[in-house]
Parts: sequence; C-alpha cells; structure tokens
Amino acid sequence: MPVNLPLPQASDLFAIDGVRIGVTEAGVRKAGRKDLTVMLLDEGSSVGGVFTRNRFCAAPVQVCREHLGKASARAVLINTGNANAGTGAVGLDRAHQSCVALAAKLGLQAQQVLPFSTGVIMEQLPVDRIVAGLDAAIADARADHWLKAAEGIMTTDTQPKAFSASAMVDGHKVSVTGISKGAGMIRPNMATMLGFIATDACIAPALMNALALELAEGSFNRVTVDGDTSTNDSLLLIATNKVGHATVTDLSSAAAQDLKAALLEVARQLAQAIVRDGEGATKFITVQVEGGRSEAECRQVAYAIAHSPLVKTAFFASDPNLGRILAAVGYAGIEDLDQGLIELHLDDVHVVTLGGRHTDYREEHGQRVMKQSEITVRVGLGRGAASQTVWTCDFSHDYVTINADYRS
Repeated sequence: MPVNLPLPQASDLFAIDGVRIGVTEAGVRKAGRKDLTVMLLDEGSSVGGVFTRNRFCAAPVQVCREHLGKASARAVLINTGNANAGTGAVGLDRAHQSCVALAAKLGLQAQQVLPFSTGVIMEQLPVDRIVAGLDAAIADARADHWLKAAEGIMTTDTQPKAFSASAMVDGHKVSVTGISKGAGMIRPNMATMLGFIATDACIAPALMNALALELAEGSFNRVTVDGDTSTNDSLLLIATNKVGHATVTDLSSAAAQDLKAALLEVARQLAQAIVRDGEGATKFITVQVEGGRSEAECRQVAYAIAHSPLVKTAFFASDPNLGRILAAVGYAGIEDLDQGLIELHLDDVHVVTLGGRHTDYREEHGQRVMKQSEITVRVGLGRGAASQTVWTCDFSHDYVTINADYRS
C-alpha cells in the first residue's frame, strides 16, 4: 500500500479549459486494462517538455523532441504496457505511424501529435492495436477525465496519481491539474517516467521548455526509488491560454511567480506520490543536506544516501544502523570533505555531532524514529550555506518480488 497517499477523487480535480481526455482499452499488453489515452488540445495551446537524459532513450521520446520543435501540438497519445524502447528503426517507424493515424482522425498534421509510451523495454509496439483503439479513445474525450487518464497510464503503480491547484494571476483565477505514473525504475534525470501538467493560464510558447525544466528541477529531479533512470522519462507542460490575464512573457515577473507556485505545488505532489507509491515501499523518507558549498554537492550527498541499498533496507527493518548513512556521506564523492564537521539528525534526534556519536544519543531514540512511516534525515556538512532536499523510500522484500515478476 502507498505510504500516506490519499486516493484521488475525480471531484477534486479541476477540468482545464482547452483539454479533453479520452481513455480506452486497446489490448497493448494485458486484457482488462485501460492502456490507451488521448489528450486533445485546443488550437493556440502552448506546450513544452523535458525528457530523459538516458542515452538509450525510447522511440516516442525521440519523436516528441522532433515534433515539439516543428509544429504547435494539438494532441497527446499515450500507451502503457509497451515502452517502445530498444526497438531500433522499426520502433521509430511505429511511433511515427501512431502519430500519423491519430492526426488523420483529427484533421491534423502528424507533427502536431506527441506520442508517449511506458512499459516493457525491447518489445515492438503493437501499432495495429493502438490504431484500432483510437476511435474509442477519441469518442471518450471529456474535460473531466483527468482521473481516468491517471488510471490509464499506470503500470506497476498501485493507485493513480493526480492533483490540482489554483492561483490568482493578475486578478484572474487560473487552474492547474496534473497526473503522473511511476513506481519503479525511478531516478529521474529531468522528470519522471511520465508526467502531464496542464493549466488554463496564458504563457508564451517560447517559455514553455524552460518552465518545464524549472518545474522538474524543483520536483521530479528530487525523487528516487531505486536509482534507475528510465528510457522513457517525460514531463509535458501544457498551457491552453484560455484565461483573460496578460500573457506571461517573463518567468521572473510577479505574475509568473504566482503561477509557478501553483504549478510547482502540483509537480511536487506528483513527484512525492511516486515515492510514496514506490514498489514495495513502506516508508517515505526526506533527505535534507545542508551546509554545502554548492547545491550540486548537497544533492550529490543526498542521492548517495537515498540510493544506498544498505540505508534503504535498514529503514525497512526499522534498524537504526545509522553508520550506513555516514558511510554514504563519505563515499558521495566530495574529495575534501572534513568528517570532523559532519552533523546527523534523524527527525528530532541528534545522532552525530562533529563527526562522532552524540553523547546523548541512544539507539532506542533512533529506533523510535525509524518505526515511523515518514522520516526526515538531516545531514550538515559544515562547508557553506547551500542546501538541497531529496525524497525517497525504503527497500522491502516486495520490491524484489514486483520486479522479478514484472513481465509475467
């Protein structure tokens, strides 16, 4: 079960003027699963995205990058059950075929369709099944189908992930709604496995890629489940330009700051939901590293802790074997780190001071915290004023079981 993650309700999600969503079962991989989703965007929408830095990126990632630079996006096509990664020239051709097919049904250019896939790697995309399911997905398109979409993009997720927020921009109320999927193969190096965030706010098209990256840096690029960066990681940001405020043309403006606060709220909730629903997760862990010379080195230390199998299994066992955290700090790669300045807190418990065990620390104090479902690890480096935060989860027996049985 997810760690303190409420099940989203359709009534809590805002419809976004200019976006309609349809979901159907196309039989891409498993019978009885909704696995094909289309998003239809009104003309005039601004779209931006960020994608995996995995050099073995999937065919849809390559096609999305190509299409975003050539035409105004009007449709999004998402399938689960098949990643269309590691499929060579055939996979690229099939990704293009799916775009051509949807564009033909909507009276668009193929370059106005953005394809996304998630699922098993190194299996050819069953494009015939996707094409056969398009009519049903289009017919299902409604403005209030965000929860259906969140369900339709799931793979090993145990529940859908969807959130909404609102903000006032120049005296106008704007809405934001987002969905994501992901539970394993999670160490985004830009975004998450799949994420889609839409707003009815007015944003200049030229800002969208930079804004998407900024959102990713503040949310999805701060989470990890297992340290594996997917071949299909994608975050798409959509602004339908429907609200009557002046178009945001400067990301440093007051209007942009108000809008970014709502966008980032949704992005962070989605990112944290992925960790809370991490495969086999029983605990949600916040790793805060402070006192670094740069944000980069703070994040480097935080990820060393968050990726350590020994640290993660200790949290699962509620075992305060906290020397494992110090070891991770030590091998994080900061060559001139002074271990005599290191501080370590586990929630309110001061475990280490000046590089050694705090005189007041008792193992039962650490175990009390380790038994909680939500835990904060705070490390002080004593080197500067920079800080960074990463969110992760523990490793349980179920993580191995889920991934051992993934293709069966």
